[in-house]
Amino acid sequence: MKHQYRLGIDAGGTFTDFILADRDGELRIFKALSTPNDPTVAIRNGLAVIAEETGITPETLVSNADLCINGTTVGLNALITHTGAKTGLIATRGHEDSIEIRLGHKEDGYRYDPDYPAATMLVPRHLRKGIAERVLSTGEVRTPLDEDAVREACRYFIAEGVESVAISFVWSVLHPDHELRAAAIVREMMPDVPLTVGSRLYPQVREYTRTSTAVVNAYLAPILRRYVAAVDRYFQGLGARQPVRYFQSNGGLATGAVVAEQPVYAINSGPASAPRAALYLGAPYAFDDIITVDMGGTSFDITLTRGGEANVSKNIDFLRYRIGVPMIQVETLGAGGGSIGWVDPMGLLQMGPQSAGSEPGPACYGKGGEKPTTTDANLVLGYLSSQGLVGGRLPLSVEKARNAIRAHLAEPLGISVETAAYGMFTIVNNNMVNAIRRVSVERGYDPRDFVLNCAGGATGAHITALAREMGIGKVLVSKLASGLCAFGQIISDVKYNYMAPIAARLEGAEAARRLDATFSELEAKGRADLAADNFAPDQISIRRSLDMRYVGQVHECAVTVDPFPIDEDALERLKAAFHARHEELYTYAEPHTPVEVVNVESAVSGFVEEPPRMVVGKGNGAHSALTGTREMIFDPAGRKHETPVYDGAKMGAGDVITGPAVIQEVTTTVVIEPGWMAELDTNGVYILTAVNGRQAGHSPR
Repeated sequence: MKHQYRLGIDAGGTFTDFILADRDGELRIFKALSTPNDPTVAIRNGLAVIAEETGITPETLVSNADLCINGTTVGLNALITHTGAKTGLIATRGHEDSIEIRLGHKEDGYRYDPDYPAATMLVPRHLRKGIAERVLSTGEVRTPLDEDAVREACRYFIAEGVESVAISFVWSVLHPDHELRAAAIVREMMPDVPLTVGSRLYPQVREYTRTSTAVVNAYLAPILRRYVAAVDRYFQGLGARQPVRYFQSNGGLATGAVVAEQPVYAINSGPASAPRAALYLGAPYAFDDIITVDMGGTSFDITLTRGGEANVSKNIDFLRYRIGVPMIQVETLGAGGGSIGWVDPMGLLQMGPQSAGSEPGPACYGKGGEKPTTTDANLVLGYLSSQGLVGGRLPLSVEKARNAIRAHLAEPLGISVETAAYGMFTIVNNNMVNAIRRVSVERGYDPRDFVLNCAGGATGAHITALAREMGIGKVLVSKLASGLCAFGQIISDVKYNYMAPIAARLEGAEAARRLDATFSELEAKGRADLAADNFAPDQISIRRSLDMRYVGQVHECAVTVDPFPIDEDALERLKAAFHARHEELYTYAEPHTPVEVVNVESAVSGFVEEPPRMVVGKGNGAHSALTGTREMIFDPAGRKHETPVYDGAKMGAGDVITGPAVIQEVTTTVVIEPGWMAELDTNGVYILTAVNGRQAGHSPR
């Protein structure tokens, strides 16, 4: 670290998390309630909390920080609630409905469901303007661009109050001149309106994906521009020496200018930092196969790393919209501390996806919420202390929690409040287990071979129950678990993705020359961009990805490789890597079938020095951290057990606890079920082990 502090900020649906690192190795976590209507208010409130607890004023902190990093849900929330900008689309005539035709089918899982509703269009039909122009798949111009039609579209957009424009023409990736000329006309006639050009944002083959990605980007651009401007202005007013960095869905940092122009990269930025944090925590123990689960107030996010690499996806449906740019794979479920319990028409208890959020929040918050939530259930079961969350800043009412569960669940179902609460706990756990299986079992991974990593403020109460259900015998719970994504941001690198289309069979010197030249051009631009951001050559690293397929196949798969000069011999290495990846994904390969590449990508990263690791002093035995006992329930019969409660702040390295027990940290509570033991490591990580559990977390070498 070049300066005294580094600050990470991660905005969630209920809480905004702050991680403050200093040069001496101290890491501290703080929380403020999120303010969805104006996220900058939560940042101000969080810095006020830091000042109150540490005496470090916002001005002192920011002016002495080498990096201030922000992971934002502004774009995500706008996409979920459909509150983005009024957007216009300029497309090739006859292709203006591609975003509604959606390749002729619904998303996976709903293709044969006649009742599944159509997706809400981000651009209504009257704001999609078809323009006479046509480029063929060879890059040859068949029909020149009708510039008058572009001007007419702009006049209509102005009359309709359009706030953002996307341009996407067929085969523009091979001949972008038409798009660029149309863009020049739009800038001339609508100079203050954000403009997204498909062939510049996502220069890859596949028209629907490119158009949809451009539309989503345009839809979010005005909102992210305003947000970035407000945050940058605020931090500059506090004396920031460096520009604020924003976390992207690709797992890297970017400047505000980049995020404002390419907001599609920041849609799901919060949980995308979890794999980086997980690998950092697992490194001292050589754990590189890790499933990270993050339960906040509103949602439950799952990410997976295998062999030290996070799963990255392109060309996926996210919230029912096709996104082409690279994104860390995050499985999201409506299961958080604020998930509401309800009884369905068949008289069955259900949990979520509706959430009480932070306003009004669970019933036990005493802020007007009346519906029973996961947090209310955990309080009734004794897992949470009535003294409150966030170090007592948010007191909890057991009476209000019991009343909500009794009125909405226990009495309608004819069961006790305790039984209803345990039922809520069990059902939300089952929902989360099913989601974990989707990112593991359904993708060919045995979850028992992985370590489970705990993230999010609400996860600790459920973590051993989830591990038990999945058959996982080892769990990591950092003292920073409730702000793990914010922590992942402050240890991440700057990262940009550079893409290009290239249709070529992997045969002959000419194919090798074209591939090598294309990668060289992309990476030269990446190095130049990072050099302009003050990164030295030895701080820059590159990973390449090629979308490849057997000749005759319709879909391709991505193959990731390190950079190396590409000649005819290197083509054989690329083909071997593709055969191996194809077999891994589909259980077979065809080594004698010709292979072709469709798209290429270079991910160029600038190394950011990590802050020093947390160090926990040797403990005096867990008994010194014992604060008392509390009645807790660990079975559906509702039997209460007097259970020891430990103060995490008084735990030291080497202290061991045997379940049942609860460890209370300032911002999270860890429930140790019967049959589990926990030991605090010198790195500030609780290692939870199932008695007679199996070894996990190491990839076979």
